[in-house]
Amino acid sequence: MIDPDMIDAEIPHLRRYARALVREREAADDLVQDTLERAWRKRVQWRPTGRLRSWLFRMLYRLYLDRRPQLQRAHRNLIALDDVRPPAAADIDADASLHCREVLAAIDALPEKQRAILLLVALEQPSYREGARALGLRVGTFRSRLSRAREQLNERLVSAAEPTPTREDANG
Repeated sequence: MIDPDMIDAEIPHLRRYARALVREREAADDLVQDTLERAWRKRVQWRPTGRLRSWLFRMLYRLYLDRRPQLQRAHRNLIALDDVRPPAAADIDADASLHCREVLAAIDALPEKQRAILLLVALEQPSYREGARALGLRVGTFRSRLSRAREQLNERLVSAAEPTPTREDANG
């Protein structure tokens, strides 16, 4: 049987991963809430031999996959806060902010399965075995998708950093 305090201890981890997946606080909170509700209903199915976090993450990820089409439709109708409010105070390093945006854009451009694994590893740092269990994959599949995600992310960031040739460069 699961102790409610055990589940409470996992909520910050679930929220962080859900927020990274859906990029919207309210939708992430809904996803976590539904995950917790499902976990509580199915608490007798959890085996103490496994990690509770992996079990909860697997539920969250499957709920996310089920809702992804509806989340994408809702996301298309959102207006970015940057488009509505003035930029933050001048003490923010513009280069660092630009780099963060480029990294997030490169992550968003990854195939969904690779993106989910990369975010899980970046945020929670599970072992390969724990990460694979959390997403319901075999360890080899988890490792290969993570490797491909890292390679593609690196390629995108390197190509984004390369200067684009100008006409003057082409003319010599």
